[in-house]
Amino acid sequence: MAQSAQSSTETDWVSRFADEVIAEAERRAPGKAVVVASGLSPSGPIHLGNLREVMTPHLVADEIRRRGHEVRHVISWDDYDRYRKVPKGIPGVTEESHAQHIGRPLTAVPAPEGSAHPNWAEHFKAAMVEALADLGVEYDPISQTEQYTTGVYREQILHAMKHRGDIDAVLAQYRTKAKPGGKKPQQKQVDEAELEAAEGSGAAAEDDGSAGEGGYFPYKPYCGRCGKDFTKVTSYDDETTEMTYVCTEDEFTETVKLSEFNRGKLVWKVDWPMRWAYEGVVFEPSGVDHSSPGSSFQVGGQIVHIFGGEQPIGPMYAFVGISGMAKMSSSKGGVPTPGDALKIMEPQLLRWLYARRKPNQSFKIAFDQEIQRLYDEWDKLEAKVADGTVLPADAAAHSRAVRVASHELPRTPRPLPYRTLASVVDITAGHDEQTLRILADLDPSQPLTSLDEVRPRLDRAENWITTQVPADQRTLVREDPDTELLSSLDDEGRESLRLLLDGLDSHWSLDGLTTLVYGVPKVMAGLEPDAKPTPELKVAQRTFFALLYRLLVTRETGPRLPTLLLAVGADRVRKLLAA
Repeated sequence: MAQSAQSSTETDWVSRFADEVIAEAERRAPGKAVVVASGLSPSGPIHLGNLREVMTPHLVADEIRRRGHEVRHVISWDDYDRYRKVPKGIPGVTEESHAQHIGRPLTAVPAPEGSAHPNWAEHFKAAMVEALADLGVEYDPISQTEQYTTGVYREQILHAMKHRGDIDAVLAQYRTKAKPGGKKPQQKQVDEAELEAAEGSGAAAEDDGSAGEGGYFPYKPYCGRCGKDFTKVTSYDDETTEMTYVCTEDEFTETVKLSEFNRGKLVWKVDWPMRWAYEGVVFEPSGVDHSSPGSSFQVGGQIVHIFGGEQPIGPMYAFVGISGMAKMSSSKGGVPTPGDALKIMEPQLLRWLYARRKPNQSFKIAFDQEIQRLYDEWDKLEAKVADGTVLPADAAAHSRAVRVASHELPRTPRPLPYRTLASVVDITAGHDEQTLRILADLDPSQPLTSLDEVRPRLDRAENWITTQVPADQRTLVREDPDTELLSSLDDEGRESLRLLLDGLDSHWSLDGLTTLVYGVPKVMAGLEPDAKPTPELKVAQRTFFALLYRLLVTRETGPRLPTLLLAVGADRVRKLLAA
């Protein structure tokens, strides 16, 4: 396994980053575990855009692990972030029920009504934890609520307050003020969906601290009365660590000793580089929203030195788009989660989509008909891997999709084409006995004996049909013949149906019926069944296919005809097509 991955070093982005990270880790701390990191904020559903924040370091960490090095993939749950707004489209959540909690830590906000989890953060973490397990992602979770409230970062906080002037000087280089009556600095326009995609990372809030009469302070307490962060530090004594803050929400003032106080956190632009230094992070990617001049990753590269650390190797990752998804109640604003994707595709396919594209290349995840083409592409890749004709970069992406360093992911024993499975469950409405009958007829030389042979792919295809294909696009086979259409056929139309029906028994397999339905128009044109199609013949085939669809499913399109004929069954086909 390790050899196949390393042989693609020249063409595979994961291997190139692994080379760079191993060399950098050896330079910094020879012999110690390599640390890569991700950060996720459970402020709402953690979606497929956020998954790139995890998959990019996961793939690099896994390659390093394959090479025999010790590696830690740290995932920081930014669950001590403030609750910024009430997201729309969450069942059991309304402005009335949750707006009152804006400004509190995510772990202090009630979970959506009906949730089994103790708070907002745990509710949205749970789905991601389950998806990461299905995807084979190994990681060390760190709750920032736990880190801050138990005093783990106390020394770092006191250090930041002591060096607040140095931090302020760095941040001042990037602060821009609009001139009176002037325009604000022009920013690159970002797609609305891309802004949504930025939501789930801890770096979404670009707060850099408060500056007032008492000076600049990189620390934000949560109020002792209301529990919110509408607070402002007004004074701080470096010797005694006495800090006074005021809360603008309820005009509450409190003086505390910061050396004993655990109810607050460093502002984001200071918090992130502090963690780089604390954990010794060598590799952590960031989204486009954190990579522009003055953003958290760029500024953090200077602030990290104040904490005695170094900035990680940090590639920018591009936006992950979605191709046509039906409305799902589980996803905010129609942006689906990894769990949503794993309902309709196997983990290997989802891993492959992230592995085959460099981090700076955007791509789309299909929830519409495109998923069938993606599966076809995946199956062709599997065939090339099996026969040894695969290109090195494709082989590496495949290897990273199907296994991690420690084990191979569970897979479908007999992976029949996804589009075929989808067509069959569409026609049978998921009836197991009918489904097995049809699938057993696909290849009479190797008949399927149990649906377990085609699971979990079959279940994914069924979920796709039932959750993503609109009702008006589902396939409904006619109960009775269309006598009006049949009686209106000319001699040529009747003869074409007779040829099809006469050939059913001798062609009753997927390949045989494919030959038959394409061959009937050829025979009608006086050609051999295996004749190469001409433009005129293609027109005749389309006309014949449209007639069959109208007689079988009342529309001029539908599932592939060979699959449809197998699903309907020979007796019912004869009943519906007999002119």
